[in-house]
Amino acid sequence: MTRSLASKTAVGLFLLALAIVPLIGNSYQTRLATVALVYGIGAIGLNLLVGYGGMISFGHAAFFGIGGYTAAMLGLAGLSSVVVTVPCALFASGIAALGIGALSLRMTGAYFIMITLAFAQMLFYGSVAITKFGGDEGVATPRGHLLGLDLHNGTAFYYLVFAVALSTVYLSHRIVASRFGRVLRAINDNEHRAISFGYNAYVYKLVAFAIAGGIAGLGGSLMAHLNEYVAPSLFHWVLSGEFLVLVILGGMGTVLGPLLGAILFVLLQEILSAYTTYWMLILGLILLTIVMSSSKGVILLLKRATGDSRA
Repeated sequence: MTRSLASKTAVGLFLLALAIVPLIGNSYQTRLATVALVYGIGAIGLNLLVGYGGMISFGHAAFFGIGGYTAAMLGLAGLSSVVVTVPCALFASGIAALGIGALSLRMTGAYFIMITLAFAQMLFYGSVAITKFGGDEGVATPRGHLLGLDLHNGTAFYYLVFAVALSTVYLSHRIVASRFGRVLRAINDNEHRAISFGYNAYVYKLVAFAIAGGIAGLGGSLMAHLNEYVAPSLFHWVLSGEFLVLVILGGMGTVLGPLLGAILFVLLQEILSAYTTYWMLILGLILLTIVMSSSKGVILLLKRATGDSRA
């Protein structure tokens, strides 16, 4: 078996395993897998920034929260269909990212990190102050429906999220493989050289920032429907940090890495917390070991296992 065939087989088995989760697992396990996929969608957006654009954002949760609250507001207004809420959440988050990115990208390095964090925290405290939507206690929102399909059924909702996750992975792949993606990577490698070739680095990074924000909002809207509840914690810097962990754990700068990182993170969290109250310490050690063993997270470890050492 060639290296390429082995890698494709591994990807196929991974996707097959995800597809049959509701068929072989119980309702709790299906929900757990749904949560992992939703976080994976958000992490895919961040990976475009960190993995391919070299822009380390510590405010990615801002757009996840905007997507969640957009879905909640539409649901409370009687527009609970995901055909309405999901596209609107994606659009609202993308527009917000365009505005925030236009200001943030004028800074670089630690200043860029801090200004993205500042925007996220502003939205966090803003959501706490809006008592109409529950303030710091949050607000309940309907699960919604899809063209008459009852999404209160855990299996139906899982396959909706699974389809969105696959679509997001495919979109990410197409973006990375496109001329836009190649230029974005060139800017990451050597911005001054890319500018000397006539590329407007600021515009390319701004578009990538907006796309990443839109994808995060997509995940946030699905999380709102899944939990039937939104709260200011969707904007919190801790969630932004977790998104970074998912990207680094799975494989920064790889298409499937963020999704794999989200699944692994949720599984480790669930398993370890069932055995000890010190699960966060053990989880930290496991994550540290994986990151120190592989420059591109779990993806590279799996490639080595299949005989393919390419990053």
